[in-house]
Amino acid sequence: MCGMHPLRRTACCLLGVAALVLSTAPADAAAGAEKAQRRLNQLGCNAGPADGRIETHTRTAITRFQSANGLAQSGRLTDRTKRRLYAAQQVRCDRRPVPARSATGRRIVVSQRQNYVWLVRADGSVARQGPTVDNPSALRPGTYRAGPKCGRAAKIRDNSDASGRLRLQNFVRFAPCGIGFHRVPQYRSNGVQIHPDWYLGTNAKESHGCLRVSRSMSFAIWGFTSRGTRVVVKG
Repeated sequence: MCGMHPLRRTACCLLGVAALVLSTAPADAAAGAEKAQRRLNQLGCNAGPADGRIETHTRTAITRFQSANGLAQSGRLTDRTKRRLYAAQQVRCDRRPVPARSATGRRIVVSQRQNYVWLVRADGSVARQGPTVDNPSALRPGTYRAGPKCGRAAKIRDNSDASGRLRLQNFVRFAPCGIGFHRVPQYRSNGVQIHPDWYLGTNAKESHGCLRVSRSMSFAIWGFTSRGTRVVVKG
C-alpha cells in the first residue's frame, strides 16, 4: 500500500468502504426487522418468530397493526407505520375499541375495514374480540339478526360447504341465505385448516361470504349468540 499510486490508493479505499456498507446493510435490515417483529408480538399482532425475516406471517401482522391504527394496509413497514409502531401510544391488534356509531346494547359488531369482530354485552363491555376473514362483496353493511334463514337452521355444529369436502365448525347464521360465522374451514379428509389463523384480520384471503374466525372465537360466538342477536356490520 505504501508504494501504491495515490489515485489507486484512493480507489482502493473507496472500494473498501463500499464493501463495508454492502456487508453491514443486510445485517442492519435484519436487526430492524427483528425489532419490529418483537414489537408487533408485544402488541398482540402475531408476527411469528422474531427471526429478522419479513415474510408472509410478519406481513399479515403488519397489516393487522395498520388496520387497528387507521393506517394504509400495505403489509409493509413504511415510515409512517414504524413511527406509530414505536410511538408512546398505539392501538393493540388484539384489544381495539368498538367502532363508533355501531348501535348500543347486546350485539355483535363487525368491521369490514378492520377485518375484525367484537362481542358486546348489554352494558357496552366487550365479552370477546378477534380478527376475521370475510367478503364485502357478498355481505353488505347493515344490521342483521341471528337466526334461521331461507328455511335453514340458525346454528350447525358441524356444517359443510357445498362440496362436502370442508367442515365449517360452529356455524352461526345471521344473513340470508347461507352467510354466518364459522371457524376457518377444515378439510374433512385430514382436519387441516385451509389457511392458518394468522391470515385472519387481513385481506390476504377472502371467504365466499361468511366470516371466518379462529376455533376459540367460533365457540365464543356460538355461546354468545341466540335467536335475534343483532349483528351490526360496518363497512
